[in-house]
Amino acid sequence: MMTRPLLGFLVFWTYWLPAHAQIDPDLLKIPGDSSKQMLNMDAVYNRPFTSAGKLPVSLGGYLEANWQHLGTDGISEGHQFQFRRMTLFVSSTIARRLKFLSELEFEDGTKEIALEFAALDLEWFPLLNLRGGVILNPIGAFNQNHDGPKWEFIDRPISATQLLPATWSNAGFGLYGKYNKRDWMFGYEAYLSGNFDQSIIDNGLNRTSLAEAKKNADRFEDIHSGLPLFTLKTAARHNQLGEVGLSYMGGVYNKYQEDGLPLDEKRRVDVFAIDFNGTLPVLNTFITGEWAWIRVNVPPTYTEQYGNKQRGGFVDLVQPLVKKRILEWEDAVMNLAVRLEYVDWNRNKFVSTGDPIADHLWSLVPGLSFRPSGQTVIRLNYRIQRQWDLLGNPPARTGGFSFGFSSYF
Repeated sequence: MMTRPLLGFLVFWTYWLPAHAQIDPDLLKIPGDSSKQMLNMDAVYNRPFTSAGKLPVSLGGYLEANWQHLGTDGISEGHQFQFRRMTLFVSSTIARRLKFLSELEFEDGTKEIALEFAALDLEWFPLLNLRGGVILNPIGAFNQNHDGPKWEFIDRPISATQLLPATWSNAGFGLYGKYNKRDWMFGYEAYLSGNFDQSIIDNGLNRTSLAEAKKNADRFEDIHSGLPLFTLKTAARHNQLGEVGLSYMGGVYNKYQEDGLPLDEKRRVDVFAIDFNGTLPVLNTFITGEWAWIRVNVPPTYTEQYGNKQRGGFVDLVQPLVKKRILEWEDAVMNLAVRLEYVDWNRNKFVSTGDPIADHLWSLVPGLSFRPSGQTVIRLNYRIQRQWDLLGNPPARTGGFSFGFSSYF
């Protein structure tokens, strides 16, 4: 009974859809290209979508796959082939000033399936618009602008994945808007959403870790503390100078009362971040980076390894080496890139000795990338990393190669 409908759908998809599909060419710009000025807050829609005839939705997505060989202090797991993720986008203009977009991600094959974004936008004025659903909290820049094809590195920044929770999304509502004046562009976003929970200090890592809160799928329907997380970001961009963003995220993370009875004091988590991206004149060197400071009110009964102050960030430098026609690819680009990153999970001192706690790491990742088009990047990276334990013993030394690709489709 299912054979004929399925066959009909396949015939439709194979023959009719490609003949009528169109991709917006303005969305296929190489990262760092200043010909189409946007803010990081626009990244959610700054993607290639395919529309077909009179279908009410547009489709898109990207995938990432790679080979990796890393070792730490001479110990290695050997050659590893990894299918990092495949992400699907579905968007629709429901009516004038009414848009919908969703982002569904499959990580490590199908080991993890996550709905990262699914929001309805009601557009009133350029400076005042409403967004609700599953939103990406705009802390820093990477959390919103995280698509693999936009980056020259296979691994996501450590500060964005192990310090901040990368692709940190929650159910929530808020306002956003933009304003343009000559060479300047200003934007803001403000949301109330789901919150962190006790897992940021009660986890298997034995350290304070905001990233552990991502494992709690109940955050899309339940707030552990009963109080929402507030996120605010403002950004300014100059056509020649680049973009600077300032963001804040904070709220009460612990369950401080039960049925009206007090259990504990309200314990907050507060995050401040600054981000920047721009292109140097003449050399066309693209620079992007962010830095975050975290404060967590840790109960005094916890040991010193749970830090109440953390910090970290990254800087990427991307230098185009060659830009020309290669084979059938117009405007193919070869880039030289380097990433510098640092994370400190505990900025406190041992009470008994006064010595600083050394739970931190730094990493240097040089690489080469080839872009046959703005939609696709082929990347070769080498990681040099040093990580110190709590006591500041000689660091664990990690190094190795990664090679792979990421592409919109």
